[in-house]
Amino acid sequence: MLKIENLHAEIDGKQILNGLTLEVGAGEVHAIMGPNGAGKSTLGYVLGGRPGYEVTQGSVTFKGQDLLALEPHERAAAGMFLGFQYPVEIPGVSFAQFLREAVNAQHKSRGEEALSGGEFLKLAKEKAGLLRLDMDMLKRPVNVGFSGGEKKRAEMVQMGILDPSFAVLDETDSGLDIDALRIVGEGINAIMRAPDKAVLLITHYQRLLDYVKPDVVHVLAKGRIVKTGGPELALELEEQGYEAVA
Repeated sequence: MLKIENLHAEIDGKQILNGLTLEVGAGEVHAIMGPNGAGKSTLGYVLGGRPGYEVTQGSVTFKGQDLLALEPHERAAAGMFLGFQYPVEIPGVSFAQFLREAVNAQHKSRGEEALSGGEFLKLAKEKAGLLRLDMDMLKRPVNVGFSGGEKKRAEMVQMGILDPSFAVLDETDSGLDIDALRIVGEGINAIMRAPDKAVLLITHYQRLLDYVKPDVVHVLAKGRIVKTGGPELALELEEQGYEAVA
């Protein structure tokens, strides 16, 4: 589904990714772990198309398309979703309206019918239920006044409504307490565990992987993948740290 070959990327003239190669197949969950400054978030931003991140070499293919040739909204319409480490606040825009506009924009780009108000509310209620998020929170401005855990759960509701085929989740476990971590993990499984979907889960710690069990674990250091293994690699890193492999 996603194939990255020899990817080099920089921001403000500083090289961050240095020949990263990675392939994620349909139905797979891959975890990327690594020390601070390794390039994990940069990889997510490059895949999502964040301005300022310049690819200087290499290629990224998503479902047979040249991902790097697409604008961010085109990547989203093609099925790519980027979950942020720090979801942003948007004062003055209700979460429900934001989500309805987003999902209908994607429907329009694919030549599909827009959701009616009733259809959207039914879908939003279903996905909010998965993440145990009160529907009243969707009436509030996007993320304004939300706790860290509420922001992450709300973002997973957004993912459920948009229904992407590929999700890049950047430190979704950041700021979550034990209960929220379990709820978010179960939500990711319910939304993204399917034969025609895939997940790239970026994390510092093994704890989220207790709930979203990866098929493959990669260690990213100095802008490239330095080690790949099964789920046991995450436990090894938890015990020994990154110095042994980075």
